[in-house]
Amino acid sequence: MAAFLPETDSEDELPGEWEERVTVDGSVYYAHHVTASTQWTHPRTGKKKCVSAELPFGWERVIEQENKVLYVDNINKRTTFTDPRLAFAKEIAGHKDPNGFRQKHDASSSAGHVLHGRDLTGLVALVTGATSGVGLATAHALSMQQCEVIIAARDSVKAEAAVAEIKRKRPQATVDWLEADLSSLASVRRLTQMFKMRHQRLDFLVLNAGVYMTRLSLTEDGLEEMMQTNYLSHVLLTNLLLPCLSASKKARVVTLTDESHRFSEISASNPPSELSLSPVASQFTPILQYNDSKLFCHLFSRQLHQKLHRKGVVSVSVHPGNLLPSSLHRHSLATRILSQLLRPWTKSPDMAAASVVLGLTSEEELMTGPGHVYINNCFPTQPSLAGQDDKLGAQLWDMTIDLLSRKLGYEIKFE
Repeated sequence: MAAFLPETDSEDELPGEWEERVTVDGSVYYAHHVTASTQWTHPRTGKKKCVSAELPFGWERVIEQENKVLYVDNINKRTTFTDPRLAFAKEIAGHKDPNGFRQKHDASSSAGHVLHGRDLTGLVALVTGATSGVGLATAHALSMQQCEVIIAARDSVKAEAAVAEIKRKRPQATVDWLEADLSSLASVRRLTQMFKMRHQRLDFLVLNAGVYMTRLSLTEDGLEEMMQTNYLSHVLLTNLLLPCLSASKKARVVTLTDESHRFSEISASNPPSELSLSPVASQFTPILQYNDSKLFCHLFSRQLHQKLHRKGVVSVSVHPGNLLPSSLHRHSLATRILSQLLRPWTKSPDMAAASVVLGLTSEEELMTGPGHVYINNCFPTQPSLAGQDDKLGAQLWDMTIDLLSRKLGYEIKFE
């Protein structure tokens, strides 16, 4: 059965009779196949765009007989008539979108589409939970564009299989893995120590790992396992890697949340308490705990951006998609069955990773400004009212820092 692909929401989508082209010097123009006319402005938006005069890394222009122009991707061994520079077209000054964001991708885009032609040589990424699903698709997409990728995983067999899969598709990829069990604060500390032994700088941190539990389970730290894995350990990981992120100058932290954060019962009138972070059995409901953990992930991302964007660290939260084919559902038979039944109508992991890599690499002004961005379907989206409540976020931040500091035996700071 063929997968259902949603209709595009891209503002750059051209009417069927139009084609986007580019001159050698980088000026974008539009050709109408019926009237054989051309114009400099986009037929839908009325805006002008341009691209770099240079081709992306790994591409070359080949002129064949009868002056036919081909573009050869020497890395992925592909040939096309479409100029790869069009993937990075920017509006010319004076023709800027008043909303500050140009939607070039949507729910049907893949991570490869978003990163098409981009050169990430020299950049370093750490992705948690990247042995399957969205995390693996993210690691794969970044590796294809010459980014060095470190997979953080607790299962050595799965981690080595993920590394082998990426290298099978791109033998020259620089990808490795480090052991990390996010249900253990000590393991998170060991992960960061090992990372710092290899790298002084971290450009991309993807907080992807997550679990959905059907029963209450406590970790070695005495914390509820789902909340610690999804949220608390990612806060600690970010804190411990902050020197490496600051050394990047243009670091990005992408935190995976979920649209289910809208169904959290946490609000201004029902603020989080320490029982929210680690409830007792009588107050534990798996789906509500999962929803709370994803709201907390979003609020953490928002607070992190407010505190660190002036220091060059951009924090973005992302909803990758609903009921995706991943190991997230392994502890719940009902959601595992539902995920399989709905698979023809849900995103593939590669499509889900599109929003993640957009959050990592977009150069749109909206993405790098003082305001925090939440991405859904490759587009900035308003979170729930609780997700926009900075007072609530500050309360959660202080509570989280206090809890982690007590568990670790020392005060942690984001400075």
